[in-house]
Amino acid sequence: MMMRKSKAEFVKWFGPLLDALRDLGDSGRPREVSDRIAKNLNLPDEVLDETLKSGGSRFHNQVAWARQYLVWEGMLESSKQGTWTLTEKGRTAHVTEAQAAEIFKKWVAIHAEIRKQKATKSVEVPEEEAPAPDTPEADQKMSLIAVLRSLSPLGFEKVSRELLRESGFENVEITGGSADGGIDGFGTLEINPFVSFKVLFQCKRYAEGNLVGRSQVGDFRNAMIGRAEKGIIITTSSFTNAAVVEANREGAPKVELVDGVKLVEMFQRVELGVKKRTVYDVDPTYFERFRN
Repeated sequence: MMMRKSKAEFVKWFGPLLDALRDLGDSGRPREVSDRIAKNLNLPDEVLDETLKSGGSRFHNQVAWARQYLVWEGMLESSKQGTWTLTEKGRTAHVTEAQAAEIFKKWVAIHAEIRKQKATKSVEVPEEEAPAPDTPEADQKMSLIAVLRSLSPLGFEKVSRELLRESGFENVEITGGSADGGIDGFGTLEINPFVSFKVLFQCKRYAEGNLVGRSQVGDFRNAMIGRAEKGIIITTSSFTNAAVVEANREGAPKVELVDGVKLVEMFQRVELGVKKRTVYDVDPTYFERFRN
């Protein structure tokens, strides 16, 4: 028996994803690719600003889902280094929405058969909010975000301080109090023995759907002037598209944005407050060529 948890809306990005990679020279980083899709299709902010329960962007997550199916279909390489690359098949492929739906159905059936052989009573189509089918990462990300959101504002500032320290920052301090001018703390990042610079950071422990907006990024940048060369805004939620544009505005000091998804990845990278575990999953793509 197959149960559909949610509509597979991400299939509509199959073709645009391939087009975006061709525009980028056949390869690109995940955010780079989804940004190119948004630009090519002139997507409105209401699409780009929609978030998941984890605080991440629904649009970027759907594009990642589309990428996973195209990897299984042999149109994209299966890279572990975070770069999406077209295969020879993918370079010449132009996928319509109807063809994308067929690819989706094909791989759902393959996964269903695998689960059936594991003697499960039901097969569930993976939810779009998961980072990849049959992985434990979704629950882990959700639980970590929930824990971070349950902290007090000061507690979130303190754990952010520890994260920055573990990530290579030195002399990290929390300013605290309401008179901090929008700055929650600062630290020093050493690039090499000759170069280092001061970094200011702001922590926003926001609930799901409460996005950091353009004006907040602008206010933080104004608070940075004359105090530091670099700034970071850390949130358990996400940022509006207008906030992202403002953070990268030409002629103004760049503000680094860390949303809920990136925040979880940073905790995992330095293994702060999380325990690493290894899980092996079947790779159906490998066995597909032996079916005939």
